[in-house]
Amino acid sequence: MKKYSILILTLLGFTATAIISCGDDFVDRKVQYSIDSENYFNSEQDYKDALVGAYDLLHSTFMNVLVGEIASDNTLSGGESANDVIGIQQIDEMNHSSVNNNLKNIWDWMFAGVQRCNYILEFKDKTDFVGKEQIIGETRFLRAYYHFELVKWFGGIPLNGDKRFKVDDVKSIPRSSVADVYASIEADLLYAVNNLSATPSQLGRATKGAAQALLGKVYLYQNKFPQAAAVLDQVILSNSYSLVTNYNTIFENNNENNSESVFEVQYTDAQGASFDCLQCSEGNVAVGFNGIRNYTGPFFDGGFSFNLPTQASYNAYEVGDDRRDVAILDIAAWATANNASYGTGYKHTGYFNRKYLARKGDANIGDQNLTNPNNYRAIRYADVLLMAAEAFSRSGNDVKGRNYLNLVRRRAFGDLNHDISASGTALTDFIWAERRLELMGEGHRFFDLVRTGKAAQAITGFTSNKNEIFPIPFEEIQFSSGNWQQNPGY
Repeated sequence: MKKYSILILTLLGFTATAIISCGDDFVDRKVQYSIDSENYFNSEQDYKDALVGAYDLLHSTFMNVLVGEIASDNTLSGGESANDVIGIQQIDEMNHSSVNNNLKNIWDWMFAGVQRCNYILEFKDKTDFVGKEQIIGETRFLRAYYHFELVKWFGGIPLNGDKRFKVDDVKSIPRSSVADVYASIEADLLYAVNNLSATPSQLGRATKGAAQALLGKVYLYQNKFPQAAAVLDQVILSNSYSLVTNYNTIFENNNENNSESVFEVQYTDAQGASFDCLQCSEGNVAVGFNGIRNYTGPFFDGGFSFNLPTQASYNAYEVGDDRRDVAILDIAAWATANNASYGTGYKHTGYFNRKYLARKGDANIGDQNLTNPNNYRAIRYADVLLMAAEAFSRSGNDVKGRNYLNLVRRRAFGDLNHDISASGTALTDFIWAERRLELMGEGHRFFDLVRTGKAAQAITGFTSNKNEIFPIPFEEIQFSSGNWQQNPGY
């Protein structure tokens, strides 16, 4: 393992490459600049180019999604053997420590995103031009996104205002409290809500609705239910989004950025990635990790058989729920029906995460397991409806809670016969159960279990007052020279 601090890592000069794919968006624009350069931000284009670099780290959130799902009760680690990506295996078993490459990846890559945002904000007043509020709004949305990932995973983190971290800051800047981190996130998102356009200037750009949805989620994670209900209701009442009629189409490459998309991480099949630099990939690496081992047959391509849904996850769906066979592939039934063959790896369950499996015809260049162009649907309208349902339910407004819950269920079953009529805590329980079914395989389950106090009873090996968050990487504690304390239990 390389011994360096994120505060050193993110100060190194870098080349940012344009990241967003699909249509007339950021495709094929190469942007080069040094993060150490003080002679920058002299033009509108400089700010725009730096913002592309800030978006670029969204690509690395494939690891957050993959590991976040495996940490939950939805899936098992999988892979070839018990030693295949040992950090993932440890998280699945809940015996991970502060020496874990995959957790360090999440810490490093999210802080690299923060650092790129802070670079822009440090010089936000250097040059004026019309429309700069939009650029700063997108930057603050992105910083809030990265900070939210960090506080979910690690608890309190160091904050540095609108300034880049310096090498020695690890020894002098303390870890802020969780409350202070959330306050910073809220401030960024409130600015974004007030300054972002309702429609993106290019596909993949943050919008007012995306900022409102993320703010509602941030409120929900803090049990600020009236605030969450109010801002999420604004997203719903804006009529900017709608549920895709056919759930089966949502996750296909030809239906990216659809009417249900509030915010998507845009991926492309650009070359340049390797297993030595997964964060360099412009593709969705999680797709290759999820893939069917040694697969031969129609429709799907193969992969490394990680992130395997459990039998309990498959059985959680009611008869007639159209989402089950979209979320989870029963590989034995599929192979029999389609004359396909496959291999079995470690912890084989017979199921695969179908939403994010490679499809035949994906426009992969180079290694198909590193360059899959399928976008990650980071915030879907169905998620907004369920968050709003929970916020209203937990604020005492069962009528709105039921209404938003049942909009999601009606799509799932294609009728009104499966509407929920419960009230109070029973209604909240139904909403939590619905989140699992609707968002299966999308990386939200572990954090839902933690924030609702259900993790210890649902996740095998979970230790209360410890596993709610993950350990700060060993290197960070070491380089802080006693400035940062490790999370409890690690």
